[in-house]
Amino acid sequence: MRNFSSKVQSILDSGDIRFFYLIDLYFTNTYRLTSYSHDITYEGNTYTSDGGLFEIDAPKLSSIVDREAYRVIIADFNDQLLAEIRSNIVGKDITVRVGFIDPDTDTPLLNSSDIVYAYKGFVDQPEIVNDWDTKLASLQGTSPMADLDMINSYVTSRDSIKQRNALDTSFDEIYDSSELDLKWGKV
Repeated sequence: MRNFSSKVQSILDSGDIRFFYLIDLYFTNTYRLTSYSHDITYEGNTYTSDGGLFEIDAPKLSSIVDREAYRVIIADFNDQLLAEIRSNIVGKDITVRVGFIDPDTDTPLLNSSDIVYAYKGFVDQPEIVNDWDTKLASLQGTSPMADLDMINSYVTSRDSIKQRNALDTSFDEIYDSSELDLKWGKV
């Protein structure tokens, strides 16, 4: 269960919810972006508002287990993200936090207890979309359900199984030239 600060809880209860994103991209270079209208300094790091943050596409909530993931879309004005994608950013860290705007003072709440982690994962499917008007970098993060269907298969032999577990005898019958009589049909 998430615990919110009393100020954030009162904002959520009021229904007058205005928020902003703080996004960390840990690639070859570290990129810190915000959806707020001005740069924000949070925990000693500056999140830039003019970094080209175009869209954040959060997973849709559903009643079934699905593989929808976070997607961050950034305008790639000077080919920085294209170069990052070419240097292979699959598996690099992405962090998305959500902050709230105080309705009384119209300023962002920047205490660590006021900021909520929305997503922490890894780049899964990066791509550049160029429609000649805008060039966008689409960075899809791993799905929260990605590990549920993960398969770790490996090719093995009797000797490699013995290296994993000396007591494993699963390959002994296969390795030796043993015969097995199969009986088919009615008895």
